[in-house]
Amino acid sequence: MKKMKDIRIGIIGTSFREDVTRELEKRCVATLLAHGVSKSNITMVRVPGALEVPLIAKKMAKRKKYDALITFGAIVKGKTYHFEQIANECSRGCAEVSLQYEIPVIFEVLAVYRLVDAMERATRKVENKGVEAAETALAMIKLISKV
Repeated sequence: MKKMKDIRIGIIGTSFREDVTRELEKRCVATLLAHGVSKSNITMVRVPGALEVPLIAKKMAKRKKYDALITFGAIVKGKTYHFEQIANECSRGCAEVSLQYEIPVIFEVLAVYRLVDAMERATRKVENKGVEAAETALAMIKLISKV
């Protein structure tokens, strides 16, 4: 396996619900740095919304520059079917990228019923989704190097 300082991570976050995205990113990056990943090897990209995440993930994966991609955002249920469409297609698209390019795509685009639930998952100390995303990415990189 690569040394931690040589691991390259791409982070894709949404501008929509950016307050949640920034909290997730902040804790993710802090966790990656604490594990020894070099700050210069962390690339952050901002997309307008969740539906745009899979395309950028595909573009980044295609470059074969990253050891893992991490996706962040929040989709909040409203009064229409739009919530399900966006959440399902974003998830499906990220899974397709992971399988097609054989790269971990860690999916933390939170689909919630209330915005406060997304913010809680992004800011709490225990089971923080930003921290979990970083740890999952590193665990998958390690596992892939052994398989």
